[in-house]
Amino acid sequence: MKPDLYEAPDYYNLDDLLTEEHKLIRDAARAWVKRDVSPIIEEAAQNAEFPKSIIPGLAEIGAFGPYIPVEYGGAGLDQISYGLIMQEIERGDSGVRSTASVQSSLVMYPIWKYGNEEQRKKYLPKLATGEWMGSFGLTEPDHGSNPSGMVTHYKDMGDHYLLNGAKLWISNSPFCDVAVVWAKNEEGRIHGLIVERGMEGFSTPETHNKWSLRASATGELIFQDVKVPKENLLPNKSGLGAPLGCLDSARYGIAWGAIGAAMDCYDTALRYSKERIQFGKPIGGFQLQQKKLAEMITEITKAQLMVLRLGQLKNEDRATSAQISMAKRNSVEIALKIAREARQMLGGMGITGEYPIMRHMMNLESVVTYEGTHDIHLLITGLDVTGINAFK
Repeated sequence: MKPDLYEAPDYYNLDDLLTEEHKLIRDAARAWVKRDVSPIIEEAAQNAEFPKSIIPGLAEIGAFGPYIPVEYGGAGLDQISYGLIMQEIERGDSGVRSTASVQSSLVMYPIWKYGNEEQRKKYLPKLATGEWMGSFGLTEPDHGSNPSGMVTHYKDMGDHYLLNGAKLWISNSPFCDVAVVWAKNEEGRIHGLIVERGMEGFSTPETHNKWSLRASATGELIFQDVKVPKENLLPNKSGLGAPLGCLDSARYGIAWGAIGAAMDCYDTALRYSKERIQFGKPIGGFQLQQKKLAEMITEITKAQLMVLRLGQLKNEDRATSAQISMAKRNSVEIALKIAREARQMLGGMGITGEYPIMRHMMNLESVVTYEGTHDIHLLITGLDVTGINAFK
């Protein structure tokens, strides 16, 4: 395994805008990725296996619910700290960041925000340490971009709920201990239910043959007459706005995370351009290669400024769903373009596991789709600026 020589680009000296705590948190995550992720991630991706050995390390750097209050096992950090951790993890691999994002924003967040005190105390501390891992069930085989059409449902059986349905494309599902599942009640209202591993009729088959997020475990959540205790219903919010609130938090983390993947591709291409000799000089000395690098660092810098401002707004509880949507779409778009340009700069070497670029590129093809597709995010911005709904 080649040594991890990554140096993070900071063209506009954005470190000056971070607190000392922010930099300590980020640097701890960066050091952990170099030590524990980089040496194993290529083999994990080649073998299509999630490296479960890194779960304790993710917990140690605060990747599970960093903004969850300390009283529930979280780190009690601000939203910029959360973003920086996601950036560093995705610099290592999008699949690893997906694992952390799901645990934090799609499992711990709804239990914290929508759950009661008993649920918070029961689940959050174990999720924060990684003793329990979680998954989030919203997407269905026939309902992705239109989650309101879900058919997963539950009935009130008196002393419990009876849950039936299926969810697809679920990160962490093959090994999850708990799942936050969104289903319709008998009146068609969407509610969140906490389903636990071991409940009869609950299964989590794994999805195989992925060309993307190969170091992340993806699967299904299947419910066949699952008896869910009534105390497992999240009581404090219902309707589609409840899962969408979780997606806001996850999309915010992705907005930072995708920039990490872009930064890694840029750094790899920049270093390679100084080492690779063609026609008697480093390829970094040719105009077209300099154009590629200049455009990469420009887009990274613009995206860094966008997410930093978004983090400030999140800290002030002023960030809108549309603003988060724009940042997620922009970050993933620039990351994909940078990965593709970087791959070309490395020529044939760019497709090998000797370098991380092709793995990042394939991962980003999932990131551009999940948590809202590129096109859906465009329409969210379009609706926000025109006031006209183009979804229907």
